[in-house]
Amino acid sequence: MSTVPTVWNGVLPRVGIRPTIDGRLGGVRESLEDQTMNLAKRVAELVSSELRYPNGEAVDCVIAETCIGGVAEANACDDLFRRENVGVSLTVTPCWCYGSETMDMDPLRPKAVFGFNGTERPGAVYLAAVLAGHSQKGIPAFGIYGRDVQDAGDAAMPADVRDKILDFVQCGLAAALMRGKAYLSMGGTSMGIAGSMVDYAFWEKWLGMRVEDIDMTEFVGRMQKGQFDPEEYERATAWVKEHCVEGEDYNSQETQRSREQIDSEWSDSVKMSLIARDLMVGNPQLAKMGLEEQAQGHGAIASGFQGQRQWTDHFPNGDFLEAILNTSFDWNGKRSPYVVATENDALNAATMLFGHLLTNTAQIFADLRTYWSPEAVATACDGYQLQGAAVDGLLHLINSGPAALDGTGQQQDQDGAPAMKPFWDITDDEVAKCLKATTWHPSITEYFPGGGLSTRYRTLGDMPATMTRINLVAGLGPAIQIAEGQTVELPDSVHDVLDQRTNPTWPTTWFAPKITGRGAFTSTYEVMNHWGANHCVMTAGHVGHLFITLASILRIPVYMHNVSDDRVFRPSTWNAFGTDDLEGADFRACKAFGPLYARA
Repeated sequence: MSTVPTVWNGVLPRVGIRPTIDGRLGGVRESLEDQTMNLAKRVAELVSSELRYPNGEAVDCVIAETCIGGVAEANACDDLFRRENVGVSLTVTPCWCYGSETMDMDPLRPKAVFGFNGTERPGAVYLAAVLAGHSQKGIPAFGIYGRDVQDAGDAAMPADVRDKILDFVQCGLAAALMRGKAYLSMGGTSMGIAGSMVDYAFWEKWLGMRVEDIDMTEFVGRMQKGQFDPEEYERATAWVKEHCVEGEDYNSQETQRSREQIDSEWSDSVKMSLIARDLMVGNPQLAKMGLEEQAQGHGAIASGFQGQRQWTDHFPNGDFLEAILNTSFDWNGKRSPYVVATENDALNAATMLFGHLLTNTAQIFADLRTYWSPEAVATACDGYQLQGAAVDGLLHLINSGPAALDGTGQQQDQDGAPAMKPFWDITDDEVAKCLKATTWHPSITEYFPGGGLSTRYRTLGDMPATMTRINLVAGLGPAIQIAEGQTVELPDSVHDVLDQRTNPTWPTTWFAPKITGRGAFTSTYEVMNHWGANHCVMTAGHVGHLFITLASILRIPVYMHNVSDDRVFRPSTWNAFGTDDLEGADFRACKAFGPLYARA
């Protein structure tokens, strides 16, 4: 069997632990050496035992070789971190230290400081002092300070400290994993969609990534010349025939395509999937075929497929390509998703990438198609009354193409509720259920003259979920919207009536945002009314707080969210921009500091 190309390989960014200490020798430092280094080891153990990279491996930590009591040891630690590819910095201490002499001065490395809350030694005093130094020098850092005082010898990690450490590291690693990688634009702008007008400055200055471009003729050439692994093509085709069940053809008698044509479209769709993946991450099998240049790929951790219309007027659409690559499994088994955006919506691709890196799960790309009010549902469905989470109405998330098969909700969390999980937690039975819950339909010919197969499924209800979107605004730059809520399962008769009002060959998720009575969240209608684009991303779980933390690291303001204030975690410097109006303070701080990589 051929080697499967993967997204996340090589040396991934590590987490650097910096134990800082009171540098005064003659009794003070000596009394603190073991306590300080042991604290660093406990934090490293917490991170490595609880967090994983997107490839499933445990997050790797690097601890400074000595405690850091002054500039010389701080510089030695920085040299070590550069050699060891450290992308995230976490300073820990149980005591007073010399703030500006021991701080991490790298402006591009996400950083936090954990000051142990004990009264025997003033770790909290150092925390305040060094955070002041970070603010004054324009190098934002997160402050981690436990609510309750602990004894100096207490090795327990309070829940609030533990959560902040893990949340910061997860978000910091998301930023570090993006740096130096690429977005692959496969084609150009689709149907005038603003998000597919790829903005190089956004990717470079805010995410630290490059943009790679290919023309759609690259697909034509590789398909015609057989520039894909023939052994994998045969294996993939056999898997598709066994597991991808065709559903009803919704085309009219006049526009239905022949069995021979549909079979040809399946064949081309499989080839397109292999080619898109190879373009993203390369494939060593191509080198064995004498295609050394094509074997390299573009180092892309996210991509977008233009499709409509220049491609889909003549060739099968990208629905299978996008659905299967975004899914956590295929003919090669379970693996990390390849993030691919429909219609080359690069802004939705970036949002999907955020969600994937923050949760290690697959993401749902969707149109935010419709708001259904309770009154409209009752009118359309013989008086049916929405209830529970949907009592204020529903948002219809339905993709103009595919969505990850994980989005069926056939995976389960520990309590048996619908979920979307990292690939290493997905069982073979859950893979089978996801495939069984999905049907593949000949695309609507009027939409896609070149054919193709579209996914259809319905997401199970009661899954906690978060809807997000990055938008670009002239004079402002990128800004992100976040709406936590849950999926809703409607009775079959109600779902069928509402679903048939639009294209029935596309996957549907019924979503009810959490209403807070504030801002855009005074009603479900206002969430729809305030959304900034036609597309959105849905991530499993209530993870809006992680999006907020990552956005602050990258200096992207959040202009709409329903995350409670106690879950919002941003760099301590943000406090200086206002403590009452947190949304306004976020905008002011992001403007003051500018994009993370603007000066890189």
